[in-house]
Amino acid sequence: MEQITEYFQIAIRNLKTRSLRSWLTIFGIVIGVFLIISLLSLSEGLKATITQQLRSLGGEMIFVMPGDFSDIIGMFLSGVKLEKEDIEAIERTRGVEKVLTMVYQSAVVRYEDEGKSIFMTGLSWEKGTEIMEKFQGWSLKEGRWPTPGKREIIIGKQIETEVFEKLVKVGSEFKIKGKRFKVVGILNSLGSRQDDTSIYLDLSLYYDLTGEKKGTAQAAMVKVGEGYEVNKVADDIKENLQKTRKRRVGTDVADFSVITSEKMGDIAGNILAVIQFAIIGFASIAIIVGGIGIMNTMFTSVRERTREIGIMKAIGAKNSAVLTIFLFESGIIGFAGGIGGTILGAGMAKAIEIYGQVHPLFYFKASVTPGLIIFGLIFSFFVGCFAGFFPARRAAKLKPVEALRRYE
Repeated sequence: MEQITEYFQIAIRNLKTRSLRSWLTIFGIVIGVFLIISLLSLSEGLKATITQQLRSLGGEMIFVMPGDFSDIIGMFLSGVKLEKEDIEAIERTRGVEKVLTMVYQSAVVRYEDEGKSIFMTGLSWEKGTEIMEKFQGWSLKEGRWPTPGKREIIIGKQIETEVFEKLVKVGSEFKIKGKRFKVVGILNSLGSRQDDTSIYLDLSLYYDLTGEKKGTAQAAMVKVGEGYEVNKVADDIKENLQKTRKRRVGTDVADFSVITSEKMGDIAGNILAVIQFAIIGFASIAIIVGGIGIMNTMFTSVRERTREIGIMKAIGAKNSAVLTIFLFESGIIGFAGGIGGTILGAGMAKAIEIYGQVHPLFYFKASVTPGLIIFGLIFSFFVGCFAGFFPARRAAKLKPVEALRRYE
């Protein structure tokens, strides 16, 4: 044990004599570990947030949307809707207890003397309040739910304080396309900026306001009745929609998506797994570059200290002693880089989390766990040791006579 302590002290002393080179090498490891810790903690936090929100939907919900869910961007931009016949086909499917349709578009909303373009969503309060509270996690910060058919709206959390210059309160009035609507409730955060900067009104009022065809919808949420198997009901919905489409347009090609909450979770999990794999790949490149930097530094150190190594071996130092000293040096460089990278990575992840709470695009928490921190430190230490192994082995194999003769 005393020998190990002595070897460690020698390694520290050698690094101090070449402090500038050591710090530059450490910086290379810091960058790699910084990327790993910050990106992995953010992706894990995002994964946990999405998983939590999907769980809140409950296993008995099915989502029906026009278009192909694999092309989700094109689906939302296409403008295609579920027709009234499609909604009726869903409603008559065995096992369907309730269907809540949703429609949305942007509209200019005026409050006091200010006008803003705001996302406006229409849904049936008569059918939807229970579903949105129980399965979507909606809750009111203050106020009450709108009365069906009345010109009453609820607003997202950020509209209260961030969209308009003046504070919006329960009882405030908005003017939309020349008609006045009363704010009767303010929602707690729904988890995304788009939802928190939207207004919500009764479906019948939405159709009257926008002039859109009544009965159509951009999406439908289906509550499955108790005792029915969700996947079976989803298959039956798809079959009924295909029959309806065939009667209406002459083809049963599925230009709609029927998705269970379980399937949505699988899709989200697969996407996040690919993202995490890409993150690890990019961060690994940075770590490899840092490891090469350590290897280069250690080879240079071996060349510079050939005479010193020769003297050590001439007075009885064994190959294992020389190998251990050099491995300690490279390991310390890696570990120091790991400490710096972990601190910076965790700090960056938390800073992004805090920024996201103030200026949210999507609410999530950075998952900086003790396991991730320990992984970063141990991983960087072993990267340092591995990168320093070959230079250390070269130093250990030097023969004393050749080492001394080289620098006579």
